[in-house]
Amino acid sequence: MLPVISGLALAFTITAVDPLVLSLNMPQVSRALDVPPDAVGFLGGAATLVVAAAVLAVGSLGDAFGLKRLLTLGLVGDIAVNLLSAISPGYVFLLVTRLLDGLALAAVLGVSMALLKASVPAEKRPTAIGIFMAIDMVLCGVVPAVGGWVVEAVGWRWLFLLAPLLSLVALGLTARYVTEPPVLRRREIDVAGISLFGVTLLMLVHGVAEAENGISRLQAWLPLVISVVTGVLFVLRERRTPDPVLDLSLFRSGPFAVAALASLTLNFLVAGFSFALGQFGSVILSLSPRTIGLLFLPGTLAIAAGVILAGRLIGKYTPRPVLITGLLVMVAGGLLMAATADPAMALWIVVLATWLTNLGSLVTSSAVAETILASAPPGKSGAVASVQPAFGMTGYALGPAVYLLLLNLFFQRQWLNDAEERGVSVTEAEQAVDATRSALAVGPGTTGYDPNLLRQSGLDLGLDFTDGLRLTMLVVSLLPLALAVVAYRVMPRRPRTAPEGPAGSPAAGP
Repeated sequence: MLPVISGLALAFTITAVDPLVLSLNMPQVSRALDVPPDAVGFLGGAATLVVAAAVLAVGSLGDAFGLKRLLTLGLVGDIAVNLLSAISPGYVFLLVTRLLDGLALAAVLGVSMALLKASVPAEKRPTAIGIFMAIDMVLCGVVPAVGGWVVEAVGWRWLFLLAPLLSLVALGLTARYVTEPPVLRRREIDVAGISLFGVTLLMLVHGVAEAENGISRLQAWLPLVISVVTGVLFVLRERRTPDPVLDLSLFRSGPFAVAALASLTLNFLVAGFSFALGQFGSVILSLSPRTIGLLFLPGTLAIAAGVILAGRLIGKYTPRPVLITGLLVMVAGGLLMAATADPAMALWIVVLATWLTNLGSLVTSSAVAETILASAPPGKSGAVASVQPAFGMTGYALGPAVYLLLLNLFFQRQWLNDAEERGVSVTEAEQAVDATRSALAVGPGTTGYDPNLLRQSGLDLGLDFTDGLRLTMLVVSLLPLALAVVAYRVMPRRPRTAPEGPAGSPAAGP
């Protein structure tokens, strides 16, 4: 069973580390390819947006044409696209390859969990999920550190060889040890539903990103309105079609709905925290890419052990206490940054906040996976299992945009207060902030704030930015706290009375 879990876990992890290592090293990539400052965020999240929009379709495709076949296709595609990314001559070429990589990653992400359900007996699944997430944690801790070292030692282009190496190993393990589950029937692909979901997500992320410059602007509110309209049309479509890409009846189950929202929340927090950490670490703390990557490494083995324990506890009890505990650990990580962020803060505090966020996210993911997989009827493992990554990648795509919106909102509030206290006019303060941002756009994340520029303005923008980060972390920490309360009230407190059968259906009673 271990080779099966290892191969599928490795494939699953590629979908996380592929965009993560690029985001953490985006300053070097964007400077080398002259990426426009306002396009840096879109480039970093391009693959994630495609994954979020396409992963629901992948689950249905896997059920119709073969889960293992689709996983193999995704891994091969990831290898090819990353090799093309490594030779990118410019920004547009890299953006196209990132969009294509999103399709490959969607294929991998959408079926790896479904294959785990099909390959492992129901009574052993919670423990298998714990091992699965532990492997994911170890690699998510090691690969960013390796990525930072690679960029500093041999250059950013070599960064795109990390995912292909992992994909090759995953291909070998899955080809040797994972069997193709039977396809019960061919299902119609809900092209209209998939399209509406993709447009809804794309317009939502675009609107939130544009709201940074003012919600009253046409570029901000029009995408948000389109997102609402297409979202409503998506719901109406899924309620009426016989083969929906997202079976809305699943959400009548309180535990399933909480699990889906937990997947969205934890990925929203992880992606947003990684983005904020990259900005704060490089701009305020003046950390190198290697050091920022190393922030994910300490305590990795401890987190892996904790996730394996979480899987066993889920099997012995229910996902409820594990999910609530994971969410509260993420709250602790956010509140720690909210309470201690400072331009001169000790590095071990940043490491501890990162460790708590990673621990909470993986523990929560274990409970989410078991809750969602247990709801999959025969023949629809792919479609149901894809709900977790669909909601998760939606959160992952929204995280950086919302964090950036909050950071800029609170940062503006802080530097305006700073200017008022120091007798600096609003116009002078705006010029200082714009000049500082322009300096960072030229060499993003490499030099930090220019002290001469700060002395000329009379403001303490480093402290203002840090205070904005603290307020941002305080606000976003309310999300997992609220969801933990809902989970406490909604999710069942007692274990199932009968285990599931091998295909995911309840075992026959006596």
